[in-house]
Amino acid sequence: MIIQHLLIWLVLFSMPFILTYREEQNMDRLIAHFFIPMIFYAIIFYLNFFVLIDKFLFTKKTLVFVLVNIAIIAFFILLKERIEDTFFSELANNRPSNDNRVRVGPPFKLFIYIQILTYAAPLLFSIAIKSTKRWIKTEAQRKEAENFKLHTELQHLRYQLQPHFFFNSLNNIYSLVDISPEKAKSTIHSLGKLMRYLLYETNTELVPLSKEIEFMRKYIELMKLRLTDKTQVESAFPIGKNNIEIAPLLFISLIENAFKHGVSANKNSTISLEMIVHDNVVNFMLENHNFPKEESDKSGSGIGLQNLEKRLELLYPNKYYFKRELKEGVYTVNLKIET
Repeated sequence: MIIQHLLIWLVLFSMPFILTYREEQNMDRLIAHFFIPMIFYAIIFYLNFFVLIDKFLFTKKTLVFVLVNIAIIAFFILLKERIEDTFFSELANNRPSNDNRVRVGPPFKLFIYIQILTYAAPLLFSIAIKSTKRWIKTEAQRKEAENFKLHTELQHLRYQLQPHFFFNSLNNIYSLVDISPEKAKSTIHSLGKLMRYLLYETNTELVPLSKEIEFMRKYIELMKLRLTDKTQVESAFPIGKNNIEIAPLLFISLIENAFKHGVSANKNSTISLEMIVHDNVVNFMLENHNFPKEESDKSGSGIGLQNLEKRLELLYPNKYYFKRELKEGVYTVNLKIET
């Protein structure tokens, strides 16, 4: 920053020599009418930039700020006249006398106005730069606060999802204990693998889509252990790895919901899900029969879908499409995400 300021002032002080290259310079006139005012401009600029703006303007003491600067500008205008009278008498003699100033009032007033404007320029420039820097700093702090809030909220949602998933899975295992102890043991083993993924591989903002697909396949196989022949599960996922990365655990709530509401003990049903990847768009479609649960059934409590919608709003604003529909006993879901 110091080097930038030095370069700017070096250019400004060099302007008379650059603009009048190869022309004879009147050094007395140059010093009196250019260098001395330039030094005063610099004092006004830095006095405001480092002291007065912070002390008065930004603390809303605007009147004090204006009066102080009027006094400073008036002081420098008078000081410049005094310096010219003392050290540059020849130039001072060329100025209109006091009597002439009375007779030619308007030119003298114009001279004063121009003086005031030239001394006000560094003041306005310092206000503009200081205000811009303050705005940039405030905006950076606001964005940092927003990012921290977003990160905290996403962490909360993620931690909220894990016990919800674990709760639903335990309900499924509980239903198998009396019916098939061997299946219950196998389910616990499979659940351990799923929980390992939840705890250790989803603590990043993005995960490879291939890992999410593997997680969903394992979960579907886990859920199939408690199903009877009355429920058919059809799934289709992209084959092979791709370069797409996505926020973790966005689809699992939809699959959980399908197994919760799409299975009946005495009616035939189908759960069908498909994922299609095209360019950078992930399209997830799910369809299942819907068998409403009793009000006393609190398994899952519906928190998964609320969690999903909130995370989509935070992670993919204006970059996702989410539609759910229940029609003639069939529940369909379509979720598209642009990664």
